[in-house]
Amino acid sequence: MNDVSVVAPDGGEVIPLGPARMRILEDGGTTAHRLGIGEVTLAPHSAGPPQHRHAAHDEGFYVVSGTAVFTVGQTDYEAPAGTLVMVPPGVPHTFANPGDEPVVMVNTFTPDLYVQYFRDLGAAMADGQEVTARTTTEVMGRYATTATTEFA
Repeated sequence: MNDVSVVAPDGGEVIPLGPARMRILEDGGTTAHRLGIGEVTLAPHSAGPPQHRHAAHDEGFYVVSGTAVFTVGQTDYEAPAGTLVMVPPGVPHTFANPGDEPVVMVNTFTPDLYVQYFRDLGAAMADGQEVTARTTTEVMGRYATTATTEFA
């Protein structure tokens, strides 16, 4: 029998990422690495990561509060609270918070491969590295993810 994971509202692994904060709720340890889950909070008037594609996992975003804007290729989608965005492998995407309130989203990774990306990026920031688009892209590359340059 497997153990059940219960993460309290103030629990989880918190990773500060500049204008964003990732709270890891499920790192794959309970799901045999089939699923990772995080809660991402993005500060007002903040850009997300460079537009990118994942080769080895699906990614989902459920907007809990605020309004995010998702860019998929050259198309922008406004995503208010209650919106679900599912991104299959190979689809270029990014997100931002152009609004005046923080955006909070539940973020899923199937399988959990991408959880370690946030840990690595957080460790780089904790070590004093400036996290630029180039740094972010390099860390993404460790997890079957590439920056999308054709829409820049």
